[in-house]
Amino acid sequence: MTIKISLPLRIALAALPIIFLGSCGHEPQVEETEEVAAQRSDSGEVEISPELYKKLKIGQFHWAQVADSMRVTGRVEADETRIARISAPVSGRITELEVIEGQTVKRGDLIAVVRSVELSNTQSTFLRALSQQQLAARAVARAKQLLDADVIGAAELQRRQAELEQATAELASASEQLKVLGMTDEAIALLKEKKTVNSVVPVYATITGTVLERRVTIGQVVQAAEIVAVLADLSHVWLVADVPEQTAGNLAVGKEVKAEIAALPGHEISGRLSFVSAIVNPETRTVRARMNLPNPDRKYKPAMLATMTLQESAEKKRLIPSTAVVRENNEDYLFVQTGPLRFAMRKVRLGDEIDGMRRLEDGVRPGEKIVLDGAFHLNNERKQMALRGK
Repeated sequence: MTIKISLPLRIALAALPIIFLGSCGHEPQVEETEEVAAQRSDSGEVEISPELYKKLKIGQFHWAQVADSMRVTGRVEADETRIARISAPVSGRITELEVIEGQTVKRGDLIAVVRSVELSNTQSTFLRALSQQQLAARAVARAKQLLDADVIGAAELQRRQAELEQATAELASASEQLKVLGMTDEAIALLKEKKTVNSVVPVYATITGTVLERRVTIGQVVQAAEIVAVLADLSHVWLVADVPEQTAGNLAVGKEVKAEIAALPGHEISGRLSFVSAIVNPETRTVRARMNLPNPDRKYKPAMLATMTLQESAEKKRLIPSTAVVRENNEDYLFVQTGPLRFAMRKVRLGDEIDGMRRLEDGVRPGEKIVLDGAFHLNNERKQMALRGK
């Protein structure tokens, strides 16, 4: 069965949606979640109750003389101007070794003994040159007698004198070669007197100090100039640091240094830089700096680790207590008072901590009041209010 709808009724039914929408007057409401409310309300500004306000300490930053400092890792090293590397003067075999690492030796003490074929050959050459020189000297003396007796001419005397000069030069050369191989003038004089070849070469300490390294063993064959032992006078040492290139711009000789040795807790060292390298190490991108350190008791030992603090000249800086700082998302914030019970959280730029205080570089104007103590509690209140959507 077909139902017929009159024209007026059809017009009325068609108008119903328009009338319904018009009666609402706005978009349908969507319920706000806690996260949305927190994002909407978390503007960094919060109004608190008088009770919480009483728990806060309000004030301003203050000015103080502050010396900037830079902490770097350092180490104790032997003073290189007081190190002696004792070497074998000739090639040969080590037959005696008189020292061990850590032993204290005096200048002139025996370090090692080397038996050398090279030395014996050079001594033999010296003795041959000595014999030739003595023979040539006697020939010249004989020629002078014969010339006086009119047996030979002057030319023969001159020839023999030339041979004497050549033999004398060869003897001097052989003598210098023996000195290069470690023989003293007294030993050469004894060789000239006894005419006995001795292939043994003693190696002596050239300074008074401590044996840092012993690089050979008995029976080992060494070459000329090869290091036998390393000695160091440890009555003075160096405290050395490799300062990163980015922070080395203000390094200068005379800068004040404070240091602590890890192996000597509670013991503070004070001094000044005695050396700053003129170049940057291209491999580590650091600048080498050091201070001289007296060590009469030998308590500072090479390779000990240290922490060095390089002091700058004092300047007037703005300071705030560390309790005023709120750290969020790797940024630093302070609460600045904007009304009797209102505070705004403001991002600031801070420097290093100094005895519980932070240097205020930027972010707060003179005269503005900030929360000096209790910022942690105020920040918690701010977060709770943001979650409640207030």
